[in-house]
Amino acid sequence: MHKKVTLILMPLSILLCLSACAELKQTGREIGHTTKKVTTAIGHGTRDTVKAIGRETKEVVEEIKE
Repeated sequence: MHKKVTLILMPLSILLCLSACAELKQTGREIGHTTKKVTTAIGHGTRDTVKAIGRETKEVVEEIKE
């Protein structure tokens, strides 16, 4: 009796674990892609801001020289 229960529960628990692992993997992938998109957006915004400040600074310096 004990062996029959074990034979039934073991494959069932393995299937549940595999299903949970697949869902965790998918969730991790979604979090990773979202993080990448957010950091890329922040990086591009920062880059554009620094470039704009650099251009404005260059113009101010040129005006002061004149």
